[in-house]
Amino acid sequence: MNAFADAGLAARYQLRFESLFQQGRALAFPCDAQGRVAMDTLSERARCNYLYARAVVGREYATPAVVPDFLS
Repeated sequence: MNAFADAGLAARYQLRFESLFQQGRALAFPCDAQGRVAMDTLSERARCNYLYARAVVGREYATPAVVPDFLS
């Protein structure tokens, strides 16, 4: 099972970091309704991208938003 299922959470949302400089460019990660990302479920590359996006909020990416994940 993944961390969302273990915690009784459903990954029906995305935590979305929009680029400040390139319209349409964003990084998105599965999360719960409160924006919590289960980092243990991410691939190594996704985990690195998530940590990077968090580190550059306000410089390269806007404050993230929790949005519905229409692909789930």
